[in-house]
Amino acid sequence: MILTSLMTKRIQLLLLICFTSISVLANIRLPNIIGSHMVLQQKSTVKLWGWAAPGEKIVIKTRWDNASYQTQATNDAKWITEIKTPEAGGSYSITLQGNNTIELEDVLIGEVWVCGGQSNMEWSGTQKLPQSLEEAPNARNNKIRLFYVSKSTSAFPQDNLDGKWVVCSPEEMIKFSAIGYFFGKNLNEKLNTPIGLINSNWGGTPAETWTPEYVVNNNSIIKKGASELKSQPGWPHQTALAYNAMIFPLTNYTIAGAIWYQGESNVRTYYAYEKLFTGMIDSWRQQWNKNFPFYFVQIAPFTYGFKNVGALLRETQTKAASHTNTGMVVITDLIPDTSNIHPTPKKEVAKRLSDMALNKTYGYRDISCESPVYSSHTIEKDKIKVQFANASNGLIAKGEQITSFEIAADDKVFLPAQAKIEGNTITVYSKKIKNPVAVRFAFNNTAIPNLFNKEGLPVNLFRTDNWEMDTSAIKK
Repeated sequence: MILTSLMTKRIQLLLLICFTSISVLANIRLPNIIGSHMVLQQKSTVKLWGWAAPGEKIVIKTRWDNASYQTQATNDAKWITEIKTPEAGGSYSITLQGNNTIELEDVLIGEVWVCGGQSNMEWSGTQKLPQSLEEAPNARNNKIRLFYVSKSTSAFPQDNLDGKWVVCSPEEMIKFSAIGYFFGKNLNEKLNTPIGLINSNWGGTPAETWTPEYVVNNNSIIKKGASELKSQPGWPHQTALAYNAMIFPLTNYTIAGAIWYQGESNVRTYYAYEKLFTGMIDSWRQQWNKNFPFYFVQIAPFTYGFKNVGALLRETQTKAASHTNTGMVVITDLIPDTSNIHPTPKKEVAKRLSDMALNKTYGYRDISCESPVYSSHTIEKDKIKVQFANASNGLIAKGEQITSFEIAADDKVFLPAQAKIEGNTITVYSKKIKNPVAVRFAFNNTAIPNLFNKEGLPVNLFRTDNWEMDTSAIKK
């Protein structure tokens, strides 16, 4: 009798546990990227998704239009639906009703941007950046919302990530990407629109770890570059680990675009970067199912331990900037110290990124946003004449003489050259070279040239040759 009684009680306890578990599983659950204080992309069809009991019916009500949407969880306990958003505004609420009720409050409609990359995008007031510390007391802005993705890795794409939407405040801004914050602030002020910023970056990471495996494995050049990456303490380097955990879970969330600052960890494998980077961009767009704008920062001059690798990486970034719906900002004039891989003027970098977004994405064509780039050249006896795009109003030098030009004859020995401005053309020459065949501009690791267009944007580095360059270790 005692044994039977104990068995009965155990069975009752198991049934209670089972019913409790079923009850918990029946509740609607949302990924962390969907929550109170979020910003949804305006004038779009956006997705809401999550988990619930198989077959559970879910009713969603949006307060900006009092519309009602219905969906149902699939056999694998997942659900997803689409809702329409109005023009920018708010705040609003969204109600989700199933076996439980979730009320999302203080939802804004506006523009949503992802801020990605490595440490130069990640750095904030936490790293004592002067501009962030100065800005923080004035950073209370209800129309800017921040989502900080916690660092994580995974061997497989994940459904969720750590983080939550918060209203911009001095306490939250100080921890957020300085470039991301100032970029968002500039857009908010110019567009008079709520801005949502998703901060997903990790100092020291190479682009491979932000890229799906198939992009790397399906291209022999990219795969070779990935195989040469060295393990470093403090950050992952293996393919896709950050993408799986910190990007893939976001890809149902509708965005306006992405900004990116990365490349320092890829200088030794510069030869693979153009294909890697454009492959990464394409893979993100494919997963988001949107050809969104992707604006990025060219890495800054820095004293790398190997000759010319920084210049070669910047050259590949320049090539990547011709990829569809992308843009690159040049920052060679914002470098107070080439021995510091983390230039401190983040506010100015953010200004150039936001100017690019305002011009290219939001139609403010009067805002200058693109640096002059090499267009073509002609050789006229002992001189080389170089033409530039993005310099229709002409070029200027900040200083008595133009710096950073070199020319070479057939012997491939480059010598410093003099240069003269003629509108948007530069005439380059050297008394020591009678028959020049090639010209380079700022083509080394640490060059800080002084040539700009009249709008104040620095001329990008270039070379007219494709000769092999010395990338050997720099002797100390």
